[in-house]
Amino acid sequence: MKKFLILLTFASALVACEKDQPKEKVYTSQKVTLHGGKVWSSAKVSKDGKPEQVSIIVDDAAMNSVPVGQPTDHVGHENNLMIPVPQEGSVPFKFIMVNWNSSGHEPENVYTLPHFDFHFYMTPQSEVVGYTDMTKLEIDPAADYLPANHIGGAPAPGMGKHWLDLASPELGGETFTQTFIYGSYDGKVVFYEPMITRDYLLATNSFERDIPQPAKFKNSGYYPTRMKIKRENGVTEVSLEGFIYRQGS
Repeated sequence: MKKFLILLTFASALVACEKDQPKEKVYTSQKVTLHGGKVWSSAKVSKDGKPEQVSIIVDDAAMNSVPVGQPTDHVGHENNLMIPVPQEGSVPFKFIMVNWNSSGHEPENVYTLPHFDFHFYMTPQSEVVGYTDMTKLEIDPAADYLPANHIGGAPAPGMGKHWLDLASPELGGETFTQTFIYGSYDGKVVFYEPMITRDYLLATNSFERDIPQPAKFKNSGYYPTRMKIKRENGVTEVSLEGFIYRQGS
């Protein structure tokens, strides 16, 4: 009986100790208005500060109220938002630029469908607004710092140069649903971009894909390896996950 009481005491102490251990935490930004709804970001961080998930979240009120089919509205302020990312632990992203394109954008007959551009920037907003030097926009990262089979598109002042994956189905003639893009400025990778049509987001409850990985990383830190879509309880969450620490070289 005495032995049993000792074991019970030990087990109770162990459970209490586990309860006292810090768990992963989720931090959220303030909500920003997008037409009739809201958009915000979140960051999930492990107990030791490692990033586990960085997300952009769009509620159904926003998803169902964005205008569709207006050819020039993607340039308006109301369709282009800057959402800060909670700066907890080792989260690598500073903010998310959300661009709603109600008639898509170039190239014609490839991305000319209503869709969101979600730019996850590793550089601060104050720096990105200065990405206007066309010479620096045209400077490409060394090949090892981009995934294989990526081709540069036209530079976009205030954003960066976009790099497309030649293996993406829409570049082979299939209908565009979702794709993943890298972005650069002055020879450095500065953003990761899931680009996804509204129709696909509305029709998809769960989706996950790998993010193409480069051979090298300029700066040491955590980088995502997967992109995930989850739609439930009136919100759509687009997340970057599977963070791995990479040594800069």
